[in-house]
Amino acid sequence: MADVFTPEQRSRVMAAVKCKDTTPEWIVRRITHAMGYRYRLHVADLPGKPDLVFPSRRKVIFVHGCFWHMHTCKRGRRMPATRREYWQKKLSGNQARDRRHRKALCDAEWDVLTIWECWTKNQDDITRRVAAFLDD
Repeated sequence: MADVFTPEQRSRVMAAVKCKDTTPEWIVRRITHAMGYRYRLHVADLPGKPDLVFPSRRKVIFVHGCFWHMHTCKRGRRMPATRREYWQKKLSGNQARDRRHRKALCDAEWDVLTIWECWTKNQDDITRRVAAFLDD
């Protein structure tokens, strides 16, 4: 199957993919802030630069895109039709890196919550998950 983009178009599309300040991340940030919690963003000296960091609680939240981190939902199980070997290696590498970061944080006695992009469609669910995690 031929790629629907030229190499130049594909490069522009991939360059536009954001790693922070994504829509799912903003949803989680707004909900968390409205609940009265305050946090730091993308702390570079922690493994994986967590999206939300609660230093006094020693808790972090990652907001993962389903495709990029291979969630078990429909979008996360999707594999591009072209360059499958490249994408399998890339996405599996993302998962391995996520595991390393989570282990390093847990070893440093930080609690970690991962919120998946698909979960952000139900804001009541996000509110419950965040409250249960931060109030624990």
